[in-house]
Amino acid sequence: MKNGHDDIERARDALRSLDATCSREDWVRAGMAAKAAGLSEDDFLDWSAGGANFGGERDARAVWRSIDPDGGVGAATLYHMAGGIGRGSQSLARIKRTAGRPPAVRTERKSGADLEAVLAGYPPAHADHAYIAAKRGSAGGLRVVPTESLLTIQDYRVAGWLAVPVRSFDGELRTIQFIPPPGAGKKLNMPGASFGDGLFVVGDIVSDGAVYVCEGVGQAWACARADFNGAAVVTFGAGRSRTVATLLRERYPAARVVIVPDRGKEVDAESIARDIGGAWAELPEDKPTNYDANDYEAEHGAEALAELLRAAREPEVRLSLDVAFADDLPDAVVAPDELVQGLLTAGGGSVLYGDSNSGKTFFVIDMAAAIARGVPWIDRQTEPGLVVYLAAESPTSVLVRLQAYQRHHGVQVPNFAVTRNPINLFEGDADTDAVIDTVRALEARVGVPVRLIVGDTLARLSSGANENAGQDMGRVIERFDRIRTECDAHFMLIHHAGKAVAAGARGWSGIRAAIDTEIEVTDSPSGRCAEITKQRDLASKGERIGFRLDVVQLGLSKWGSPITSCVVQPENAPAAPMPGKKLGAVEGAVLEFLRVRNAGAKGAEVARHFEDQYTRPSVYRACKKLAEAGLLHHTAGIFAAARGVE
Repeated sequence: MKNGHDDIERARDALRSLDATCSREDWVRAGMAAKAAGLSEDDFLDWSAGGANFGGERDARAVWRSIDPDGGVGAATLYHMAGGIGRGSQSLARIKRTAGRPPAVRTERKSGADLEAVLAGYPPAHADHAYIAAKRGSAGGLRVVPTESLLTIQDYRVAGWLAVPVRSFDGELRTIQFIPPPGAGKKLNMPGASFGDGLFVVGDIVSDGAVYVCEGVGQAWACARADFNGAAVVTFGAGRSRTVATLLRERYPAARVVIVPDRGKEVDAESIARDIGGAWAELPEDKPTNYDANDYEAEHGAEALAELLRAAREPEVRLSLDVAFADDLPDAVVAPDELVQGLLTAGGGSVLYGDSNSGKTFFVIDMAAAIARGVPWIDRQTEPGLVVYLAAESPTSVLVRLQAYQRHHGVQVPNFAVTRNPINLFEGDADTDAVIDTVRALEARVGVPVRLIVGDTLARLSSGANENAGQDMGRVIERFDRIRTECDAHFMLIHHAGKAVAAGARGWSGIRAAIDTEIEVTDSPSGRCAEITKQRDLASKGERIGFRLDVVQLGLSKWGSPITSCVVQPENAPAAPMPGKKLGAVEGAVLEFLRVRNAGAKGAEVARHFEDQYTRPSVYRACKKLAEAGLLHHTAGIFAAARGVE
């Protein structure tokens, strides 16, 4: 009883019986018939690669994929072209070679044991075989078909031909390739067998050595002679180069795999090299198609071929992600680009949060105005540029506060734009696109690059989202990152404190992890303060910026009552409370010493200063506690008072 597997094998044998060196029209027709018969793309590629006019893997695969299985050419056409193998008895002379030769011998699918038995009956080859001599090759591992053999393939009797065993890396014999003396025919493969994972190795493969991937044994001999430390592997056709190269990379991950294509197949070779992390060699451009490494060696010598192999090109690695290697880093460290000295980095992201009426919006407007004006801000330098303030919560209030700033300072603030529309970074990308487009249009209008974007407030920008849900707020942060990245600007979000002040900003904790800087604004009986509670790239975590709000009268209401707003004025920051207890005598003395000194000192130096008052251990403990409280910075053994501490 016949089954589907038998039909596939008969179709495969029929295809292999055809001469792949045929016209393109007949080649495409054979492909259409093969697809209709249920054969695979690799079956078509393996057969096509045996043709002298093979146009390369890319061309063959493109043709196969363009074939419509219902295109009108059926499986019967394949058997008709093959002269009746499996079905019928008609022969198509335009593809089959028939003149003066006996008919092809019908063969069944051969097992590995059958192949081994056949190969064992062939005597070892000798160096004087016509093909070996012509290619200056070696007889190692090869056999010769006995002169009395009647084996006929594609109407060629292969008696006296070279027999090349095609084995897997595990030594399993997959098929045999038969090579005629020069000018006596073309290379043929054993009917009823397939290449599979088979190959032929010239030389010894070293796990971290060079391995040259060649189409034929002649090229492999030349490459092995040129690099006696390397090995060469025969693929038995350009169409199998990818398969064999992939097998090599899997088995020898540290090897230098070099594809050595015949002339005209460099594009496919580069593609394979890119996919397996290898290299490819290129023969001179002025040589004809199918000129190969053996031809080059015959013309220029083994040393010239060795130079060509050493010059093999490695494809430029195209990584999906931006990657930097540690050993490529220079000795000189590039300091973070700062927007506000010691506070904000250029192009970064930050959150400034605090209770209602703590002064957080006044604080941000004052800082943003300094950036827009290009002037220092509370003893810190600023990078001048355009400020875009997304006043999603109360644009009128923001504009009034800007009026108060301008009146108090006697200036008109340039390059400070306030948007007055609701903005939502949670519901779709429309508002994100609008922000980016607006920023670019404003840059073009004023001719100044944007440096700071302020989102007031996060709650309004994420309307509809669950502030405590990472799934919702993660979307908001993605769009927040997109805006700052595409606009190349620092994006600061104004946010509210949580119900439990000690717990920090309100909502999802992942926001804090996603930003570069976090600032907490507080209003206590001892004064207002902005404390840096997170700093990714700058050494200012724990610094406290003191300020007060002075009232500015702007006019009268329609009832005659004064219209007022406030402006920020610098002030000494109130000392941060010691965690769990008040500042002790030693801690207070150390803090005062370093504050007045206005320079850092090693712990031993601080201890020496107080050696007549306190013990060394007590001074060291005080330094440690003050650093833990954020009142001192401790870097490389140096203690220094945090900026703004009084």
